[in-house]
Amino acid sequence: ALNDRANRLAGYLQAAGVRPGLLVGVALDRSLDLIVSLVAILKAGAEVNSAAAGDEVQVVLDRTPFYAESGGQVGDIGVLTNGGARLRVTDTRKPGDAHLHIGQVESGRFNVGDVVTATVDAATRQATVLNHSATHLLHASLRQVLGTHVLQKGSLVAPDRLRFDFSHTQPVSQRELETIERLVNAEIRKNSAADIRHLPYDAAIKSGAMALFGEKYGDEVRVLRFGDFSTELCGGTHVARTGDIGLFRITYEG
Repeated sequence: ALNDRANRLAGYLQAAGVRPGLLVGVALDRSLDLIVSLVAILKAGAEVNSAAAGDEVQVVLDRTPFYAESGGQVGDIGVLTNGGARLRVTDTRKPGDAHLHIGQVESGRFNVGDVVTATVDAATRQATVLNHSATHLLHASLRQVLGTHVLQKGSLVAPDRLRFDFSHTQPVSQRELETIERLVNAEIRKNSAADIRHLPYDAAIKSGAMALFGEKYGDEVRVLRFGDFSTELCGGTHVARTGDIGLFRITYEG
């Protein structure tokens, strides 16, 4: 039902010349706030024209600095403001073609058509960014130490931790874990710059970029490279340089 509502909204908005929830500023995590137009409000599953203090809603904007949950990375949190009106965004999702900013109005009133300031929680985004880039270094390290048969099968990238699911033929030994951790930290110390390019899918794969299990890709893809160590297709938010990550530690394997 959420997919249907999001797609219906997206179709209506696109027919009116609006690209709902167009994500901006994620290439190197530069834009955390943006002045935007509020183009739709969902309340209790229905489209409404306004929302007041206490209302739990899902909001669609014409553009957004918020990253929607995808590829294992959690959705951004933050606030939407307009004068004295304030909406606390507790999650961002993209079940269809529109970004849904999910949260509760804390004060004032929001109306469709309002011009609002969308502000991502900077500390939470930055912590998530560090963990997402670390997963790329971890993936490359796993393949170096355990073998190129290792493939990512899932992940969680949150502000407080990362989890990396992968295929392998046997439990990872303590010595292997220590080697993997050392490799990741060595790449962090190299402080390699993030190189981001947009390429046709086939060209990206031929260049050596890894496509991840279960992900759906379009004709053009975003390729993220950290030096000669890691090259993957990824639409998430990332550090400008690997040194920004600071330190990597494996706390559990099982």
